[in-house]
Amino acid sequence: MRYTPAALALALLAGVTASSGYSAPPVPLDPRAAALVQTGRAAMAAGQLDEAALDFEAALAIQPGHVAIYLNLAEAARKQDMQGKALHYYRVALKLDPGNLYAVAGEGEALVEKGAVEKAKKSYDRLVALCGNANCPQAKSLAAAIAKGPAKQVVTAAQVEAKPEVRAD
Repeated sequence: MRYTPAALALALLAGVTASSGYSAPPVPLDPRAAALVQTGRAAMAAGQLDEAALDFEAALAIQPGHVAIYLNLAEAARKQDMQGKALHYYRVALKLDPGNLYAVAGEGEALVEKGAVEKAKKSYDRLVALCGNANCPQAKSLAAAIAKGPAKQVVTAAQVEAKPEVRAD
């Protein structure tokens, strides 16, 4: 009876250690998918965002469910100012790998860009918990994005077209 608490503690420690030590390693990219991702990254760097997204989608068709491809798709969507689509890709990546620091940080930054700063703060808290402190690069990046806040939407005169109204009074 007096050994029961110690036995339970040892069993819990052994169970946690065994389950975390034998998790599956990340799956490497298929060479064809890796080539498409590389081409997509180059296209994104050149500002050809539509072509980059097509390359990433083709890579996803070759190797469905790869987290890195979803992260690239999310980045391309964010650069096209499609934060809703980027959030979708980040959430798929988080479903596949719940502890992915880049996905949590990207989701938070997309939320800030969309104007959902309070939700982004929750992503920041989750990121700090995953990192163990606020000094990891992803947490610093998200903290800077939260501090900066969402970009102001500016409407120019060219975007607003005057429509004359003719009345027969």
